[in-house]
Amino acid sequence: MINLKTNQSIYNKAFISQEQKMVNAVKLLQNRVGEGSDFLGWMDLPLETSEKLLEDIIHTANTLRKKSDCVVVVGIGGSYLGARAVVSALSDNFSDKKPQLIYAGHHLSEDYYADLLEYLSKINYSIIVISKSGTTTEPAVAFRLLKQHCEQKYGVSEAKSRIVCVTDAKKGVLKEISLQEGYISYDIPDDVGGRFSVFTPVGLLPIAVAGFDIKELLLGAETMRKQLINSDQNSAVQYALLRNYFLSLGKNTEVLSAFEPKLHYLIEWWKQLFGESEGKNGKGLFPAGMIFTTDLHSLGQYMQDGQRLMFETFLTVSSSCKKCVVPFLENDNDKLNFLADKKISEINNAAKEATMMAHHQGGVPVLELILEKLDEKNIGSLLYFFEYACAVSAYMLGVNPFDQPGVEAYKKNMFNLLGKPGT
Repeated sequence: MINLKTNQSIYNKAFISQEQKMVNAVKLLQNRVGEGSDFLGWMDLPLETSEKLLEDIIHTANTLRKKSDCVVVVGIGGSYLGARAVVSALSDNFSDKKPQLIYAGHHLSEDYYADLLEYLSKINYSIIVISKSGTTTEPAVAFRLLKQHCEQKYGVSEAKSRIVCVTDAKKGVLKEISLQEGYISYDIPDDVGGRFSVFTPVGLLPIAVAGFDIKELLLGAETMRKQLINSDQNSAVQYALLRNYFLSLGKNTEVLSAFEPKLHYLIEWWKQLFGESEGKNGKGLFPAGMIFTTDLHSLGQYMQDGQRLMFETFLTVSSSCKKCVVPFLENDNDKLNFLADKKISEINNAAKEATMMAHHQGGVPVLELILEKLDEKNIGSLLYFFEYACAVSAYMLGVNPFDQPGVEAYKKNMFNLLGKPGT
């Protein structure tokens, strides 16, 4: 269950105007008649993903786990952020558990790839390459490097058992490669876009390789799905409404803040989800993120006293998974005995409450989304919550939530500069 709280006292003409937009947006989504409605397959994934597919993914994941010290996940944007968000949120901060997940294909750093290939020469590894087309430059370059390295290290036959593709069911360069080479391959559904694909094999396979329960993840998503489709006045819809209300007041940036560092990549996933879905036709909130208390010592000053451009959504985890208590010192030479015997989570929660109060007092509207704890079921619920809220919010803006025409601009310029044939 995701709870939404606000300390704002809101009910005015501007809010009422957004309420009507919200009602219309929900109808577009529920009736599946809005722009991009042929990309609504994500709505049914928690319910319709077959047990057979899940067992097959788990089997492949276990095979990779047995033979690998690390698994390289190759992808960019939605092809890797969902899995990385879940794995980072659920993993221990310091662990030698194998296999380690390493990510590639999400940038073009020469130093990174030189270091990666050197590292992979010393360990056993496998590759999961994720791309709908197989032609996106960043993952395509990474896969070319890694495929060659893997074949040279293990031989072509053994490399086949260490490379898994997640791609289009019928077409595309990566699909052709998977068929030619005989790789295990999983399909990305035609009606699911990349940033909504975490509940497909795009997200499920890497998450399973990392050792987490993908069935529980989907159960959490299905629990949230039932809550949202059975009520027009649910927390996801209210979140979408409040986002657009604050935008109508001139707050053109939303900052998603968390007091748990393990949520860093979940915030990165959220930024892509809302940024690509809403940032069109000169519209949309700019999605930004912060991890506190760390960023209170860098951007905290701006949040408190800078331009009033933003509102802030706090993503709160109610309970910690582990326990750590501040010790008592007889001499109290650091003057911290007033914190003795308190859990670190108590101190962190006090910092959160104080920050929410201070930012609200400083003129930043504040929302809070409360997650019970960090486990597969709760994370699954949260991801589906954001996907649903994002679709409603984009429809309220009057944009198609499921396309991203703007990302092609840099590609055309880059291909021209690199002399790609036909450009």
